[in-house]
Amino acid sequence: MDNVLSMLGLATRARKIVTGESFVVDAIRNKRVYLVFLASDAGKNTFKRVTDKAKYYNVDVCTTYTSYELSAAIGKDNRMVVGILDNGFAISIMKKGCDCYGKKDEEKGGTNQ
Repeated sequence: MDNVLSMLGLATRARKIVTGESFVVDAIRNKRVYLVFLASDAGKNTFKRVTDKAKYYNVDVCTTYTSYELSAAIGKDNRMVVGILDNGFAISIMKKGCDCYGKKDEEKGGTNQ
């Protein structure tokens, strides 16, 4: 497991994540999410809905990992979308080398402060 997935597991244990498409989209709308992990094998509708919402609210999206890798990292089965609720974890993950869409300011982790 690489460093990014290890940090995702740590954020899970700290209860600083939200999982599931509808919950992540709601959290993005409420400006609670700083970084979104979207599985590379997610469906077209899920991909479009999450990336459009994240782009509108200036949230970075990482599509590097598959649903199997994301699920293994957080210890839950069949997860396609994971949102990071803590700016500190988002900054750490981005510094570890997560390739994200919308990556604008690495020090801030996201622009929704």
